[in-house]
Amino acid sequence: MPHMEPISVFDIFKIGVGPSSSHTLGPWRAAQQFVGKLRARGEFARARRVRTDLFGSLAKTGRGHGTGVAVILALSGEDYRTCDTHDIEGRARAIAASGRLRLGGEHEIDFVTAEDLAYHMDERLPFHTNGIRFTATLDDGSEVTETYFSVGGGFVVQEQHTLSEHRQVTLPHGVESAAALQRHCDEQGWTIPQLVMANEAAWQDEAATRARARAVAGDAGVHLSRVPHRRHAAGRAGCEAAGRRA
Repeated sequence: MPHMEPISVFDIFKIGVGPSSSHTLGPWRAAQQFVGKLRARGEFARARRVRTDLFGSLAKTGRGHGTGVAVILALSGEDYRTCDTHDIEGRARAIAASGRLRLGGEHEIDFVTAEDLAYHMDERLPFHTNGIRFTATLDDGSEVTETYFSVGGGFVVQEQHTLSEHRQVTLPHGVESAAALQRHCDEQGWTIPQLVMANEAAWQDEAATRARARAVAGDAGVHLSRVPHRRHAAGRAGCEAAGRRA
């Protein structure tokens, strides 16, 4: 069986902007990653323009899914977890109309929508149908380009995909099949939520897991009463939150 990457409850149940995890949240996260790479390389302040090219399904259905809005706001430094969701389309339109964009929320660059946000309806990149490419033009005329793929559920990868630090963990009770899930529960005498809580310890302690679960549920407008120790873990809260969002 091929190795599967460890996935947290919070990789599945996310606070984010819709309507689509693959066409809205994924491109938003890709744009954030690109800005982060510019910073890490010391090229952020040198950027004079950023062009975004959308391919495949992102191009064909991007306007209806708010892909362009997500890209504009993400490049502008807004975070999908904390941004004010009131009139986000209006804020994106205002940026487009101004012809200027504050990259990362702090560095002003030229931004002409007709030139800097392109929908390639008839072109699909080989790796995946949801392709998005960012190209930054620097002060000396050179270009920095990165291509990302929104593969579903808000997950974003690059073709030369390597495990992030978040993925480089070993779960105490790894689950790669339903049989393994059943076996771990039987051996420990746990319910599935208890097993999930134990695995979340690979990323944070139980108090932090419960706090994050309440944040997700609260964002969805779900009221959570006090959750008994171990008995009903984040899984149920996340499911209820996702159900209310759907």
